Amino acid sequence: MLLTTYIIIIITGCSLFFIGRNKIVSISKAEDKRPHSLYIYYGFFPAILGIAPSLVLLSLWIGFDDVIFNQMLKNRFPNNLIIDGNQTVLILIAKIQNIASGIIVGKPEQWVISLAEKLIVWRGYSNIMIAISSILLSVTLGYFSLTKIKIEFRARIAVEKLMMIGLVVCSLIAIITTIGIVFSVIFESLRFFRLIPPLEFLTGLTWNPEFEGAARAGSDQAGLSSYGSIPLFVGTFLISIIALSVSVPVGLLSAIYLSEYASKKVRGIFKPMLEVLAGVPTVVYGFFAALTIAPFFRQTGSLIGLDVASESALAAGFVMGIMIIPFVSSLSDDVISAVPQSLRDAALGLGSTKSESIKKVVLPAALPGIVASIILAVSRAVGETMIVVMAAGLAANLSINPLDAVTTVTAQIVTILVGDQEFESAKTLSAFALALTLIVITLILNFFALQIVKKYKEQYE
Repeated sequence: MLLTTYIIIIITGCSLFFIGRNKIVSISKAEDKRPHSLYIYYGFFPAILGIAPSLVLLSLWIGFDDVIFNQMLKNRFPNNLIIDGNQTVLILIAKIQNIASGIIVGKPEQWVISLAEKLIVWRGYSNIMIAISSILLSVTLGYFSLTKIKIEFRARIAVEKLMMIGLVVCSLIAIITTIGIVFSVIFESLRFFRLIPPLEFLTGLTWNPEFEGAARAGSDQAGLSSYGSIPLFVGTFLISIIALSVSVPVGLLSAIYLSEYASKKVRGIFKPMLEVLAGVPTVVYGFFAALTIAPFFRQTGSLIGLDVASESALAAGFVMGIMIIPFVSSLSDDVISAVPQSLRDAALGLGSTKSESIKKVVLPAALPGIVASIILAVSRAVGETMIVVMAAGLAANLSINPLDAVTTVTAQIVTILVGDQEFESAKTLSAFALALTLIVITLILNFFALQIVKKYKEQYE
């Protein structure tokens, strides 16, 4: 029914577009006057009002009806039911929802089946109400907008205002989503730090979250806690540095060649070939690292007397560097190409060679954009998971040797949160603490990088 409602709203909006445009054409011919705006704007005005508010209402209703239904289910739990914590409530609600969706495991209790049947009825009523409300809102606003269409009506300005409102709403959604993510991570991290001291988490040299008993505050084994995050962050930065050592030189030199030396024909061939690397799934890079690069490094190291681990930071970082080359090359190429030609001509006119003009003039002028591409590459490297899991392993070793097996923060977050987890345990909550620490470190690095760019830009100007 929801899909049918979406289709009806879209068809209504398209119909309003043609009705509005034909109406202003008829009015213009009848009064022999030219309208304020182009005919197409008189079609867009009723179409936008007929589609956008109805889709927003439909989306909000779909998003919040489950919250309301869950609360209604909680209120109808049997009085004699013993509930141990919020986790049990969530499990019971999920069980009822599964039965309502046709997924029945084992032989559920009669009260569970009864609530599932009620949930099916509630969902049916909800779908009917939202369909009627959305379609009625679309028709009402469409009719209202059609009554506004006259010769003197400034349709273009009205459409631009509606588009501006839409852009503001989208921006607010992005901001609110970001704030929600940050605060959710903060709240869960605070719960973790009630169990594990922050100093122990930030300075500990051993990471092994399997010792649940040692993670409980007040436990007799509290001294055996193994939630030290130092090995994870050392491994993260080690692999990221290796990746940047590959991607930044190759990407930047590729960008310089494509923008300054390559012909249009060569640029048209090689630039898309480089950007294809960005579209390869990370799991493919992971297979490539695990099955090709890691054995190659291990065999090569044995030939020269080096002990290279089968899952090494070098293999993971090297393949990760190949993966993020397009992030550096493509953005750097764009900003280098955007440097005004007059700067190049002035440098050449003063007697500089082409290479000197690139080093002394073009690259400093393009430095803010180049640093932005490197920051993006750093963020991509720090956040990569699949390559690390497949090529570097999950062993939280405290080592700065690129030939050893290490792991990263993101790989551990994935490992901790895989499968059904109890969100009251320190092991699960540690994933949020790792995420929060990684966010803070990334923000600090980006801040200092942008300050360096700002200072250099002021000196250059």
